[in-house]
Amino acid sequence: MNGKIQLIRRISPYIHLYLDKTFVVKIGGAVAANPKALDAIVEQCRILTELGIHLVLVHGGGPQISEWSRRLGVEPTIIGGRRVTDDLSLEVVKMVLAGKLNVDLVSALLRGHARPVGLTGMDAGMVVARERPPVVVRENGIERTVDFGHVGDIQFVRREVLDDLLAKKYIPVIGCLAADETGRPLNVNADIFAESIAVACEAEKLIFLTDQPGILREQGDPSTLVHFADGGDVQGLIDSGCLVGGMKLKAEACVRAAAGGVKRTHIIDGAATDSLLTEIFTGEGCGTMIVSEKEKKVYQETELG
Repeated sequence: MNGKIQLIRRISPYIHLYLDKTFVVKIGGAVAANPKALDAIVEQCRILTELGIHLVLVHGGGPQISEWSRRLGVEPTIIGGRRVTDDLSLEVVKMVLAGKLNVDLVSALLRGHARPVGLTGMDAGMVVARERPPVVVRENGIERTVDFGHVGDIQFVRREVLDDLLAKKYIPVIGCLAADETGRPLNVNADIFAESIAVACEAEKLIFLTDQPGILREQGDPSTLVHFADGGDVQGLIDSGCLVGGMKLKAEACVRAAAGGVKRTHIIDGAATDSLLTEIFTGEGCGTMIVSEKEKKVYQETELG
């Protein structure tokens, strides 16, 4: 009994701190494909909503999109962590993000007695994007111009739909499709999509659930986990070659979100036991937290993470 009392005392400041705050949680495709991990995440999401936290879930679907592309005889092209989206690839993206994966996530949340609403960024014109022009990409010291096809760069987010759903205690579950101003669908990188949603919603936290412990100084060695960083630290890791590909995109999205007003951003292992609750309700956390320089000073003056 004493242990339970101590636990209540330990987490009660966090409950007060986060009551009625919004957290944006991005579920990576690899995590969504793990049934055991997904059920555990759903349970943790239910607990967070019962504690008065508003949740917005954003999902990618990279592994699932690649799998279905190959089934259709098309080898996916990923450059710098971003998918080249031609006509056929866009059809697969629509099928997976707005269809199977979104439905599967909503179904899992319903089984967990949550109140999900499945959406994409196209619904009600919530996320408006512009097709990305050809860009110069540098990989392995080589520069080349790449046309990413039907890929969107977000112009703005209309938050009214999300505000309405959150006020009624629903959990928006959003696939990372956007539309341009003519209604044409565009594929948007899910990490950047989650960042934009978090900034637009003035979220307290942006949390990336991945299949990695967080940012590692040495790939494959969990003992080199970076627990805490600001923008300067992240740039140093990029310059040293520690951050590449999809993890680099996540870290950069965290830095931009922190600069845009999101107090604290996190990259954690979505399959680790109780990782979401551990990261939120313990000072030591379990992954990598990235904050602005201003918030770094606040964090260093308090025990609350």
